[in-house]
Formats: sequence, C-alpha cells, structure tokens
Amino acid sequence: MLLSTLICAVSSIWRAEAKTYGSFMGACVLNGLGAGPAETIQPSVIADVIFLHDRGKYNTLYFAFYFGSLMIGPIIAGPMAQYTGFRNFWWFNFALLMFTFFFVLFGFPETKWHRVHPDEMRAREAAGSYSPSSSEKINYGMSEKKEVLEEVDTNMANLTHTVTSERDPYLGKGSPSKGQWKLFQSNASPLKTIIMDIWIPIKLFAFPIVEFASFVVSWSASSFLTLNLTQSQVFAAPPYEFSPLVIGFFNFAVLVGAIIGLLTAGPLSDWISMKLTKRNKGIREPEMRLPTMIPYVLIMMLGNFIVAFGYQNGWSWKVVVIIGYTCAGIQVAALPAITSTYAVDSYKPVAGSIFVSITVNKNVWGYGFSKFITPWILSSGYVPPIMTNMSLVTLWCLFGIVFWFFGKKFRHMTKDSKVHHM
Repeated sequence: MLLSTLICAVSSIWRAEAKTYGSFMGACVLNGLGAGPAETIQPSVIADVIFLHDRGKYNTLYFAFYFGSLMIGPIIAGPMAQYTGFRNFWWFNFALLMFTFFFVLFGFPETKWHRVHPDEMRAREAAGSYSPSSSEKINYGMSEKKEVLEEVDTNMANLTHTVTSERDPYLGKGSPSKGQWKLFQSNASPLKTIIMDIWIPIKLFAFPIVEFASFVVSWSASSFLTLNLTQSQVFAAPPYEFSPLVIGFFNFAVLVGAIIGLLTAGPLSDWISMKLTKRNKGIREPEMRLPTMIPYVLIMMLGNFIVAFGYQNGWSWKVVVIIGYTCAGIQVAALPAITSTYAVDSYKPVAGSIFVSITVNKNVWGYGFSKFITPWILSSGYVPPIMTNMSLVTLWCLFGIVFWFFGKKFRHMTKDSKVHHM
C-alpha cells in the first residue's frame, strides 16, 4: 500500500509538470500501475478485521469513499482549473497522497494473520512438524476421544444472559503487536506467494459467483463513468453553457446519492441477511444478501432513463442533475458493495484476489467504454449508448435471481478448491 501511494504521488508530480499530451498520458499510465494495489487491498482488510454480520456495512463504506473521491475530484478540479490552473490541482493531489502515505505508515498495522486450517494441522502432525494443543484438537475435531453429545433444553428458566466481555476478559483490551508495525512482513515462500497472487485472480474468473460480482461492479461503475465522460460536453454546450465551476458543482448531487447509498445499502443488506438467517434456523447463507439489490436496480434504471433522455431532449438541468445524478450516486455505492460482499462471504480466504479480479474486469470495461461512447454519441445521440449500458447493468443484476436459487450449488462445485485453504 505504501509503495502504491508513492507511485501515485510521483504520477501527480509528473502530471503537474507535463508539457505535452503524450507526457500527461504517460503519467496516467504510471498512476494506473500504482493505484491498482491500493484499490484492491482495502476489502482484504475489511475481511481480516470485520465480522460477517457487519461486513456489508463496511464494504459499502469502502465503495462510498472510493467512488466518492471520484465525485469530489471534479468538484475541486472545476474551480481550481478556472481560477488557478489545472496544474495546481495535481499539486494538491500530491499533498493528499503524501498525507495518506504518512497516515498509513504510522497509523495502520498489518491485519493479515494466517489461521492454521484443520487440514494443514493434520498434515503437519502427520509429518511430525506440528503438535497441536489439546484445545486445538477439540476445536478442530482432532481429539482422539469420542465425546457423547447430550441434548440440552435451551428454554430452561434458570438460564441467564451473560455479556460477552464478561465471558472473555481480554476482549477489546488488545493492541497491535510490534511485528504488525514492521515495514516488511516475513514470508517463508516469497516466490510462491508472488506466483499465487498472480494466478489466483485469474483462476477466480472461472468461479461463477466472482464473475457475477465482477460484471455487476464493472457495469454499475460504468453508469457513473457515463456522467464523468459526458457532463462537460453536455452542460458546456447550448442550451446550458455552464462554466467549469458550475459543472464541477453538479457532482455534489452524485456525492449526495453516494451518501444515501452508504447509509442504506450496507445496513439494509446486513439487516435482511440477519432476518433470513433467523428464518433459516440460524444458518447464514451468502445468498441472503442478494434481495437487497432490488431497490437499487430500480434506482439505477430510473437514473439512466432521466440522464439519457434529459441529455437528448435538453431537459432542465435540475431534473437531470438532482434526480438523474443522485440516482447514479445511490446505485454506484450500493450495487458494487452488495455483490462484492456476496463474493467475499463465499470465498473469504481470497478476498484480496477477488477484488483484483473485479478491478481488472472493471478497468478493462471502463477503458473500452470511454473509447467508444463519444463517437457513438456523435453518430447516434445520447439515448442508444446510455440505454444500452443500462440494459447490460440490468442483465447482470438479473443473474442475481439465478444465484438466489443456485448459488449454493455453485459454491458446492468449488468446495474442494484450494482457495478455501489459503
């Protein structure tokens, strides 16, 4: 993460000093190389430290901040470009990145911890290189003694509620160890780790659940990307003729939508999952998050309709921005968070690799979309490309119905995969 932030900081300096278009694009390429790792590591941290029942809320928080930064950027860049020049924006970006670098360096300990898998324990014990304690044997089903299970009546009147902190006096009193603050963490097989970090995201593209999450995240993000790519060419031209300052401020509507998505999607996803878990006799299934997608798919469709036809027919900017842009912000904070959390719940040990797969898919589609949308608009108007993209988002989201009924079967198909033991 530290190296990634430094690369992005160097890219900002390069862009601030670039004298030609080719030089500026070279800085953008460097920034892409640096931003990728920082973009994918946060969900891994969430999976490391956040319990299952809260994971949807924090993944939504991540996506709200991730896309929120893309919304705030134009709000800041518009006034700076108009009054101080665009180069100062990149110097400001450099300052923010260096603040982030030192904040992570001194305030962010390592969260990854390898929990020994029961199969790994048995293999080590068989090889004579590992001797589990008696408590570990009991916890992981390795005890040689056969215990007789006795059914207990849980409705006994004399049962009392005990606060968790009273049963575990160490809960909430720990602190990061010195080893977690090391700049580099020791690794017994660094070459193998690098190879696996490259191979696992590629392998995950063959997993239906990961592919489903990748496509929903990618096309949901492209609905938001549509606004970034079209707002200047629409609102700077007649009949609007707004200044860069005003066009930048239009992104406040998208930001408000993202905040609404943040405040509703995560808690709603966790609440629905909890209700369905209770109905399922306490058994939690990852698919229980999927019904949360329904209202946000409808919001996504509404926003795309208003933006496409509003652009094409010159509707009042108030309708396009206040309703269309806000809907875009709501859906881009919600749909990616719900589907990616579903994928992480299904394959938690490879949460980081899941987001590498998602990010690769998202960025490849985003690059292609940015290349063809402007020529398509010039030849056919705003409605065909925006509505086609909306139809694709809807199509991928409708696959949620398939995974609601057959998601468990898909997970069963991959139950013997090594990704569960990593």
